[in-house]
Amino acid sequence: MADQELIEKLKNVHAVNVTPFREDGTIDYEGLEENVRFLLDNGAEVIVPCGNTGEFYALTVEEAQAVARFVAEKVDGRATVLVGVGHDLKTAQEMALSAQDAGADAVMVHQPAHPHLMAEGLIRYYTRIARGLHIGVALYVRHPAIDRDVLDRVTALDNVVAVKYAVNDLPTFAAIAQSVTHPVAWICGTAELWAPFFFAAGAEGFTSGLVNIAPERSIAMLAALRRGDRRSIMSVWKEIAPLEKLRASHHSGNNVTVIKEAMNLLGLPGGYVREPVGELNEADRQELVRILKTWNKL
Repeated sequence: MADQELIEKLKNVHAVNVTPFREDGTIDYEGLEENVRFLLDNGAEVIVPCGNTGEFYALTVEEAQAVARFVAEKVDGRATVLVGVGHDLKTAQEMALSAQDAGADAVMVHQPAHPHLMAEGLIRYYTRIARGLHIGVALYVRHPAIDRDVLDRVTALDNVVAVKYAVNDLPTFAAIAQSVTHPVAWICGTAELWAPFFFAAGAEGFTSGLVNIAPERSIAMLAALRRGDRRSIMSVWKEIAPLEKLRASHHSGNNVTVIKEAMNLLGLPGGYVREPVGELNEADRQELVRILKTWNKL
């Protein structure tokens, strides 16, 4: 039987913390601790180290395991810790066990990066990861190959507790969320810009990189979504839409860079990015400054 208490906790804002890098490319652990403290102090209830805003695929496996251990230690039970894991099956299993040993509440299995995906292979991949753990498992869906049949079979596993759906196909998501009967938390995986529409289709939480710079807006949106307060939802949506659209520019290449640069501008340790991510161009940086000024952050 799925862990209903954990499922309920995951129906929330999933605060995906950044991984701050120094100019020489090393991880700034003092900065990471400050970022985690900022999230906790500002009401984050689910923290996700090694997510995409944390540049998961730019981390070595050893670095990702170290970041997960560090964040779990600093959170120390004050929030639910959902650790990103992935890569090939053996590596994902090892990372998941490491996260479990570090005290994580659950792992989030990243979208498999293999260019060729098949239903039976995906089911075996998720099943073998989940069956090796006693903590929760969330699936991060970013490809339509992970369809209703795959999700129906995998969510039947006792410790699969959430699906973070990041394909912006609302009719398909609605059909899946309605037809999969096993209890899981359905999470909008494309953050605040899409959250109101995913909630209308069955989502109960959303991912957020914005929370690293404007947690009050993320939390206000969640509260309004829970109340069904359309006017308040759209008020927050209109405020955050320019920043989220800036993050989505250059085929989402700006996604992490905008958040890190905003943190740096606000005196938070966003740090540098790692390749293949690059720095903001000057026009985008000026647009970011303009947005932060309209929010009275600068």
